[in-house]
Amino acid sequence: MTATSLGYEEVAEFIASLDPERLLELSPSPKVQERVEELLFKKKDEGLTSDEQYELDRYLALEHLIALAKVRARLRLAA
Repeated sequence: MTATSLGYEEVAEFIASLDPERLLELSPSPKVQERVEELLFKKKDEGLTSDEQYELDRYLALEHLIALAKVRARLRLAA
């Protein structure tokens, strides 16, 4: 496991421990969802600028972190 992966795992565990039920309710706002979809379509159709790619990468990293935290929240609630 890389240091980055371990960092994500540790942060996800911390987030899940705060309020697992509330975390499971978390979802992106329509505005954020629309922006991510816009970036994904643009990437496929015409490509992204470096700033747009950076923005998309940050959204995807955040999505990954929240997904990890939600798995841990479900495990906490099941225990």
